Amino acid sequence: MSEEKSAVPAWEQRFRAARVSLPDWAEDAPERALYVSNATGTYEVYAWDRATDTHRRVTDRPNGTTDAELSPDGAWVWWFDDHDGDEFGIWRRQPFAGRPGGEDGPDEEAVPGLAPSYSAGLALGRDGTVVVGRSTDEQGTTLHLRRPGAAEAVEIYRHEEYGGVGDLSYDSSLLAIDHTEHGDAMHAAIRVVRLSDGATVAELDEVTGREDPRGVACLGFAPVDGDTRLLVAHQRTGRWEPMIWDVATGAETALPLRDEHGRELPGDVSAQWRPGARALLVEHEYEARSELFSYDLTDGVLTRLDTPRGTVGGATARPDGTVEFLWSSAAEPSAVRSTAGTVVLRAPGAVPPGSVPVEDVWVDGPGGRVHALVQRPAGTGPFPTVFDIHGGPTHHDSDSFAAGPAAWLDHGFAVVRVNYRGSTGYGQAWTDALRERVGLIELEDIAAVRAWAVDSGLADPARLVLAGGSWGGYLTLLGIGVQPENWTLGVAAVPVADYLTAYDDEMEALKSLDRTLFGGTPEEVPERWTASSPLTYVEQVRVPVYISAGVNDPRCPIRQIENYVERLERLGRPHEVYRYDAGHGSLVVEERIKQLRLEIDFVRRYLGGTGGGAGGGQDQDQDQAGAADGGNG
Repeated sequence: MSEEKSAVPAWEQRFRAARVSLPDWAEDAPERALYVSNATGTYEVYAWDRATDTHRRVTDRPNGTTDAELSPDGAWVWWFDDHDGDEFGIWRRQPFAGRPGGEDGPDEEAVPGLAPSYSAGLALGRDGTVVVGRSTDEQGTTLHLRRPGAAEAVEIYRHEEYGGVGDLSYDSSLLAIDHTEHGDAMHAAIRVVRLSDGATVAELDEVTGREDPRGVACLGFAPVDGDTRLLVAHQRTGRWEPMIWDVATGAETALPLRDEHGRELPGDVSAQWRPGARALLVEHEYEARSELFSYDLTDGVLTRLDTPRGTVGGATARPDGTVEFLWSSAAEPSAVRSTAGTVVLRAPGAVPPGSVPVEDVWVDGPGGRVHALVQRPAGTGPFPTVFDIHGGPTHHDSDSFAAGPAAWLDHGFAVVRVNYRGSTGYGQAWTDALRERVGLIELEDIAAVRAWAVDSGLADPARLVLAGGSWGGYLTLLGIGVQPENWTLGVAAVPVADYLTAYDDEMEALKSLDRTLFGGTPEEVPERWTASSPLTYVEQVRVPVYISAGVNDPRCPIRQIENYVERLERLGRPHEVYRYDAGHGSLVVEERIKQLRLEIDFVRRYLGGTGGGAGGGQDQDQDQAGAADGGNG
């Protein structure tokens, strides 16, 4: 290692190291693929010609690009063009090989005539059929169809509640729509329509008229011409698992997925069709880790695929029979691997330094056993400890590589991540427990793990930092107000701070989710919204608080954060605020490094310089990945 390289602290190396996503390949041209990488310092879309192993950057925007799709014939790259991270924009497209002659200027509008919106999905048919999903505050969800040769797209669906594009059948005759017309945004239904006349062919709704709603989700039509089988996920058994639904006949085929010992797979299970539709690629998620299986539809045999212990961040079955997957663990950085035993795609440059493995901890909480992932720095505790709370809320922390927690560990902090009620991966009842007492339920689980951390000797009770991004940022601000005696500092990135104002300003899809969580609008159940808003408890805040916010954020809008900051100022509470010109987090590496450096500097100053581990000095950083977790936060 060169002298210049060794002078860069490990936390910064992790952020600066190039990363790649799982490549997505064209259905009828599998040697053409797309992936996202931060190789230039900003996350952008790349085209990869696998036959010649040539890579080309497709997009180049100041605030980055991540949403893209390849047409089935591999001829076109579609990408979503928003404004500085506000998620409001249009689809553009560019030839896979690049603009002719490398000409300058913007890529063409992929579907002219559609005004900017939030994206509600995209489906590209093999015959040139296009379905674009749009979401706006004024119109709700609308879906637009453009047939091959048509000059314009026509609206084929509209509803005030949130929905989106599910999938096109292989012959583009049928469209599956995921919708929440019943008003429950946590449990979707599926409608299948015939595109030739718009008639409804089939409906799968396990919410309407039920006291125990069950969600369903579209996983994709069988990739065979004329095949009307749709792979769906359902919650009939209290967890997510797949089944096959023939939308033409209504026949449902359960999938008895059992391991080599005849045992049912615990946890949540998803699946996707393998090429030819004679088998499925099964993704199994259990207790913050995941693994892969192949399921033969002819003989019903489930075969485990060789994946290391950790987290599979996506997988795809190739036409040659191999499976490629993105894998990492808390200790080992990610890479795109193959079941053939090779690394398929690794980002250029040096591999970032590894980190500390996670320890699984189970704690009895008021709603059941709570799972937490714990990482310890070198030395003997009790340690200054960061409770790094995940966003979502319907998301979860896993045994996967993350530069943010690794940076805190480098500086001598223990890191605790809690999969509170509302988190996915522990069954429907655990996720659905997040109702009405929003935020307060999660804080009860976090408090139970906090008590364990202190009693076990891991955490120093005088040096406890509550931190998180998005929903984790919301829980941070709520926590330092509701549980002021539990925490020494609060560090909140892109948080919900004033819930009532946030509801007024946020994107329509999140308004729908919030109405479901609270059981009504702020006008209908004002006491619930008030009880769950951090602004309600701002006068009880006794600890210094750091807040960062994107000025273009449509999920946790800036006005409601400013309301909270104004109250802190009037009360004379110690606080620091950092505003940046992007949306719900940043796709620019230097910006991410700056944000974490500011956060750890804030914590070290207020903790009296404690927690100075291997990083030392003022070299700190933060991973804003948690701020892009989806949901409200």
